[in-house]
Amino acid sequence: MGMTTWVRRVLALNGLWMVLMLPIVTGAQAQPEQSEAKESTPRSGATGEPDREVILVDPLEDPNEPEDRLVILPEIKRDGERYFLSSFKLPDKLTFAGQPVPLDNWQVRERIEYEFYQFLEDQGESIILAKRTGRCFPPAEKQLAEAGLPDDLKYMLLVESKCVAAAYSKAKASGPWQFIPSTGRRYRLKSDAVLDERRNLEMSTEAAVKYLRYLKDFKENDWFMAMASYNAGEERVRKLLKDQNITDYWKMHGPRETMRYVPRIIAAKEIYSQPEKYLGLSKKDLYVPMEIETVTVNVKDSQRALTSIAEEYGTYFLELKMLNPEFKKDVLPRGTYQMKVPRQTCPSRCFKQDKTP
Repeated sequence: MGMTTWVRRVLALNGLWMVLMLPIVTGAQAQPEQSEAKESTPRSGATGEPDREVILVDPLEDPNEPEDRLVILPEIKRDGERYFLSSFKLPDKLTFAGQPVPLDNWQVRERIEYEFYQFLEDQGESIILAKRTGRCFPPAEKQLAEAGLPDDLKYMLLVESKCVAAAYSKAKASGPWQFIPSTGRRYRLKSDAVLDERRNLEMSTEAAVKYLRYLKDFKENDWFMAMASYNAGEERVRKLLKDQNITDYWKMHGPRETMRYVPRIIAAKEIYSQPEKYLGLSKKDLYVPMEIETVTVNVKDSQRALTSIAEEYGTYFLELKMLNPEFKKDVLPRGTYQMKVPRQTCPSRCFKQDKTP
């Protein structure tokens, strides 16, 4: 540890660092260190290691992890006036999936506040996440409603994959719900050299609905425990509860990632359910779902390039790949496939076979 870092920590721990820094931190914004690393221990669905910044005295901090930096709250300018990030306050009462969040417990409030400010600290990424909800939430909302599961569970998508369908981790978790291979197979999500159905939003959401319902019923869990089990695995959580003689997620000491996971989802709900309040965004600012339709593609030759398929359906290679992230190759072998393509809007965009010479 360098001398400068040591001095900063001593001052911070004595409550002096922020006072001494006030004249020079105006407009300063800490740059988050992004990490997509996950635990090597196989898990069912997981967020990946969240941003690594931690408070100075953090009971959840792993002493074996690299040294984290001091986070200084930046200023926010709105309508020409200056606001500090601390002007945003976590409400005194929160609910998630119909359950009250025990914010009157000091360590619960601190854990959720930490994730709350972590989201807001990186304004650019938070704005993009909010905008993406316009595209990725509607299908999940529909499937959760049809299954009778709480709508709030959709906020797991922001923590799991940042609403990126092609997200992939070092632990080989894939897709918007970040299923590892074994759990994907358990819920019949095909994954081979050509196709990874874990990356299909609708198919993976269907699997997530089934898995979350199972976790909720497992040992009569509440939704907090079900989400923790989704992250760490139900058997691992069961063992932690047994060893610590508890039944409450908020009293559980476990993997650092799992202890951050549920608070992060709750913080995500508070912010991204009210983007106008926290990010200055209205509904019209969110990305609009693309008008698409599903077509059947028959590949009769030994293989066919996606570029050729894209041209046939009035689109282009990049757009076709983004609409169908489950296809891993640039070519498809002989077979029959279901693919999403932009909905026809003739005469500006018609399928190639429908165009007149």
